[in-house]
Amino acid sequence: MQTSLPAPSPMYRWAILLCVSLAMFGNYYVYDSLWPVVDLLRQDPGFSYGQIGMLSSAYNIAALLVLLAGGYFIDRFGTKKAITLFACICLGAAVLTVVSSRFEVILAGRFLLGIGAEPLVVAATTVLAKWFKGKELSFAFGINLSISRLGSASADWSTSFASPLYINWQDPLWLATAIAGLSVTAALLYWVLEQRAESRYQVGEPQAADERIELKNLYKFSPSYWYIVALCVVFYATVFPFRSFAIDYFQQAHGITRETAGLLSSLLPVAAIILTPLFGLWVDRVGHRALFMAVGSLVMLPLFLAVTYLPAGPDIFLWIPLIGSADVPLTLFAVIFLLGAVFSLIPAVMWPSVAYIVDQRRLGSAFALMTLCQQLGWAVVPLIVGALNDRFLAGAENPSGYAPGMWFYTGLAATGLWFAYKLWHSERGPNGLESMHARQGGSA
Repeated sequence: MQTSLPAPSPMYRWAILLCVSLAMFGNYYVYDSLWPVVDLLRQDPGFSYGQIGMLSSAYNIAALLVLLAGGYFIDRFGTKKAITLFACICLGAAVLTVVSSRFEVILAGRFLLGIGAEPLVVAATTVLAKWFKGKELSFAFGINLSISRLGSASADWSTSFASPLYINWQDPLWLATAIAGLSVTAALLYWVLEQRAESRYQVGEPQAADERIELKNLYKFSPSYWYIVALCVVFYATVFPFRSFAIDYFQQAHGITRETAGLLSSLLPVAAIILTPLFGLWVDRVGHRALFMAVGSLVMLPLFLAVTYLPAGPDIFLWIPLIGSADVPLTLFAVIFLLGAVFSLIPAVMWPSVAYIVDQRRLGSAFALMTLCQQLGWAVVPLIVGALNDRFLAGAENPSGYAPGMWFYTGLAATGLWFAYKLWHSERGPNGLESMHARQGGSA
């Protein structure tokens, strides 16, 4: 019987994590590989900024269309088939994006990438929940996020380590296609490890033979799950749109150069790469997951008003190895550093928490629905902030015009704090999320 099988060794679990994370590395690299060639796309094919914006939106639209179906596919057919399929779709998307200079073909490539990439994220998240629940779950999620975001950073850094390729727009994207091929290889290695484990180890929670997944009940979750989803929506809808406008905001409102603004903005992903696994390891040891989400939300609450109204302060020297250095205002550095810490803490706790409050058989659907809601919030907020900036004539001549947008971010952060409080209040019992830490199970 399956229940008599031994648990997998730690080395086996970390091998699973490495394969899944490398598949995610390629996924993130392919997504971000388009942005360093924007100027080349405008020169050679002659694309407008509007067309380039459509290339970005096509990805999100595709993700919104397929996420729920992707979650059902993961729960119905298993993670090894799902990760391999979605990694192959990403590889096909990378090829389609680079083979032609016709806008329609590149647009189709980015749309196809959205079909594969976001369900791949959901499948990878489900794998980690399956293999690490009750063990080093948050630490494993942190490692996975760090390696994934290293893919994004590597795409940005490719302008340096692969600078000879940037004589045209296609060669850098061929490099991205090769990395997508490595992602498929990692997915296949995961398939082999998962297939081997099924007959040798007890992985996840045993399931009775007569238990079936019923589609009509697939998306019925507890209030605590919806509190986490709500926090996820407002958190990412605050941080990611702020990053979209951050470089321009720093230039216009605070008068720093483009290079300095870019270096300052890059503190967010750099901080996430370093701090996310550390926060995950910490939470695995001490528990109090809902409390940590509330603390992170509380820290984020004043940051957007601080960057708007506090004096810039003296310049300090900022140096990021392999990236660059600059003198940056102390207040901006402190705000971005704290935002980077929050950007590391909340995801390290939030995503693994779902595995403790949702039945394992429904995790794919749970993560897919959560990601779908995240994408919706992420898509709407930039439109609102952009409209506010236009309405109040934000710019170098009128820095105060950015304040309404910053108040809007603050309102979102306050909403996130409220949902984090509601989650903490509902999960304080001995069997609640607050008591879950490494080597403990979770409620279904």
